[in-house]
Amino acid sequence: MEELRIEANGNLGPIDSSRIPRYAGAATFARLPRLDQVAKADVTLVGVPFDSGVSYRPGARFGANHVREASRLLRPYNPAWDVSPFENIQVADAGDMAVNPFNINEAIETIQQNALDLTAGGSKLVTLGGDHTIALPLLRAAAERAGGPIAMLHFDAHLDTWDTYFGAEYTHGTPFRRAVEEGILDTEAISHIGTRGPLYGKKDLDDDHRFGFGIVTSADVYYQGVLETVAKVRDRIGNRPLYISVDIDVLDPAHAPGTGTPEAGGITSRELLEIIRGFRGMNLVGADVVEVAPAYDHAEITGVAGSHVAYELVTLMADNALPGDRFGAATGYAAQALGQEVRRPAGFAVAGKE
Repeated sequence: MEELRIEANGNLGPIDSSRIPRYAGAATFARLPRLDQVAKADVTLVGVPFDSGVSYRPGARFGANHVREASRLLRPYNPAWDVSPFENIQVADAGDMAVNPFNINEAIETIQQNALDLTAGGSKLVTLGGDHTIALPLLRAAAERAGGPIAMLHFDAHLDTWDTYFGAEYTHGTPFRRAVEEGILDTEAISHIGTRGPLYGKKDLDDDHRFGFGIVTSADVYYQGVLETVAKVRDRIGNRPLYISVDIDVLDPAHAPGTGTPEAGGITSRELLEIIRGFRGMNLVGADVVEVAPAYDHAEITGVAGSHVAYELVTLMADNALPGDRFGAATGYAAQALGQEVRRPAGFAVAGKE
């Protein structure tokens, strides 16, 4: 079947949904071209069907294609940004990495090398998981491309800075402890957003603070709002090279039931999207959306949320490609946030600082 695509500014865009129904044809992300259909991609989306690092419910290995199917309804103009991301830059879907589901160490090495290969020509990477184990090799690759430690925002119900599970160092609950130990994160500019729920003990928080993480809990977002959250994050990160890692369980199970370790009391999908929109102009060098497990999803709720999160991350990258200084050129909530006095609660302080 002929692919009738939208083309603008020399970029090959999504299939024209006014001529080919959204439910027809192959499911690439947002119906974008495959990587082998374009000469070069400014942003590459790739799936990592790997969930051998989970500690509870498996199934995230099917997450990338679930998000792709849900993304059929995405449209090429993003009114929240006044940006048409697929016109500004060339975005393409690289398909899925082939990783060993029986050997976590080998899988991590494969993911890191594939990420380096996909970014060799200057492309930025947005990865669809997969469980959160995959964040470690993706961060390694992003830090190598950036030439040193990078800032990170981690959206998650959980800290993911535990040491081991059953003696295993590489799991979906340990990637950011390993990343700090390896020196690939800028510990002056790392934070969790949306954390909640019971822990194993207070030591979990003590360790996390020692590593340098700030914490904005889901309760903080509720009581202080999107404006304050955005303002604190922008003040903390500045214009450093930034990686954003989104575990879909940062959302309340009402908004994302299809995930492996759900926790009550999460943020809403609206709050998550607005927070990301507040990062306009920040120097995003890579991102992932992980832990989407379609076997537990109802009416594709989680897949829809994941697809919109990925779309906002791509839009942020596309917006940054526009001429002029975009840092601080925020709209909506972000514009208001930038005009506010920034206040850091004690839990948000950098380790060793007030």
